Amino acid sequence: MPERPRVLVVANQKGGVGKTTTAINLGTALAAVGQPTLVVDIDPQGNASTGLGISRAERKITIYDVLMGEAKIADAILPTKIPGLSLVSSTVDLSGAELELINIQRRNHRLHDALKEFWSSGACKYSYVLIDCPPSLTLLTVNAMTAADAVVVPLQCEFFALEGLTQLLKTIELVRANINPSLEIQGIVLTMFDKRNRLSEQVEADVRKHMGEMVYKTIIPRNVRISEAPSHGLPALVYDLRCPGSQAYIKLAGELIQRERMRAAA
Repeated sequence: MPERPRVLVVANQKGGVGKTTTAINLGTALAAVGQPTLVVDIDPQGNASTGLGISRAERKITIYDVLMGEAKIADAILPTKIPGLSLVSSTVDLSGAELELINIQRRNHRLHDALKEFWSSGACKYSYVLIDCPPSLTLLTVNAMTAADAVVVPLQCEFFALEGLTQLLKTIELVRANINPSLEIQGIVLTMFDKRNRLSEQVEADVRKHMGEMVYKTIIPRNVRISEAPSHGLPALVYDLRCPGSQAYIKLAGELIQRERMRAAA
């Protein structure tokens, strides 16, 4: 296990692209192959927390308390039903964090500093930290990217996909230039792919043409079982391991680990 985990932020400024679904299921798949993973839910909607079966009543210490300096990461970690997968939860309280952080020193580094303290405590037992962001460029997203080593970009196979990607790449470049020079793109994952729809194939071709090796080979299909799983408080991999969506996330985890090994060996 590495000295400290690799911190990957799952981000896209567009909503409805499978961002939270990717964070939950990628985290589950990584944990399943022996890579203990911590999901940090930094979206005020708290969908990653709900999707991992953590009730509102259980969210006593959340990422809001961590960002405000009222709690440590270690205090906010909750176990999930999945062995090897833990969560730092979120609630709607987080929506007020933007205003509250404006006048606080190192406001862009609140999550970075909290994670750094966690590493130095010696209590960290994770290989990966996955941060699920809100679908917008906010101070919360900037905090996530400041704390991260790399970005995983879920990209829906739809008409405006490349336009949204261009905006996100500009944001990543701004963070890299001004705050976190080591931030890189781990990969772009195509989501909600419908093989019956010619548009999906066209979007895939366009994205691969423009982004090349940055795009994962694995594609996440549009799959009703993936959509149903969060309402049961379960990742799709637990809800229905054999469905095409679950199998795709298992392949994606393998591809991500392979990329990380190649990066470490370079």
